[in-house]
Amino acid sequence: MLTRNDPCWCGSGKKYKKCHEEFDRHLHQLKKEGKRIPTHKMIKNEEDIHWIREAAKINNAVLDLVGEKIHIGMTTDEIDQLVHDYTVEHGGIPACLGYEGFPKSCCTSVNDQICHGIPDDYVLQDGDIINVDCTTIVNGHYADASRMYCLGNVAPNAQKLVDVTKQCLEAGIAAVKPWGHLGDIGAAIQEIAHANGYSVVVDFCGHGVGNAFHEDPMVPHVGRKGTGVVLAPGMVFTIEPMINEGVASLFIDADNDWTSYTDDGKLSAQWENTILVTEDGIEIIAH
Repeated sequence: MLTRNDPCWCGSGKKYKKCHEEFDRHLHQLKKEGKRIPTHKMIKNEEDIHWIREAAKINNAVLDLVGEKIHIGMTTDEIDQLVHDYTVEHGGIPACLGYEGFPKSCCTSVNDQICHGIPDDYVLQDGDIINVDCTTIVNGHYADASRMYCLGNVAPNAQKLVDVTKQCLEAGIAAVKPWGHLGDIGAAIQEIAHANGYSVVVDFCGHGVGNAFHEDPMVPHVGRKGTGVVLAPGMVFTIEPMINEGVASLFIDADNDWTSYTDDGKLSAQWENTILVTEDGIEIIAH
């Protein structure tokens, strides 16, 4: 048990009474009310948040660069090289490269690929939709985001899926409130997806991020309002809905054990942001 004059558990260097004493008192009251409360490990201090923002500066810029350079006839390997070179030249480390054996610096998921597509010699075609997912490390801290890019004459159904998936992300973000609940996020996402006749992938979800690539809490993209872990200031996590045109079920490429595809061969789309819960709202750190 900490005394009020001990250094705070968050690593800020401040005395407990000047840092998280009141925070812990509030969490204790919520726990007494039957709420699921976050662990201390889910809470980032000011220094953590500073370095997550620094990682996000590179991550956001590299996704901007992809948007400027991506074109029909480009290979997904060329996208990966672009991401790798920019990240390293600006002082970052591509977190994907070597992660659990992943061979590339980003994920490129095209058309019916849901996520974790491995860049290769695939040539982007007129009408393709592609998700590029990047995570950057700076000073041991991580920022994670992905965007959709549409190539040339995209079919109306594909464009609608991309647009609605972004609406799902935005609704999930809008549902994040200090002292709200994790389930609010999934409830908002699934409402929009289902209203448009789409399914929500449940095999993958968002996650805590910042001091490691993947941390607690897991952030499902389906849920019920008022349920799940309380969203406390200092939590940093991704929201990254994967929305399918058809069924939600998927399979993993047996040849690489990474790339996931829709079971029915229909299209999938994804957008991802890294979110910080603040005392009075949120901050979108990586986008």
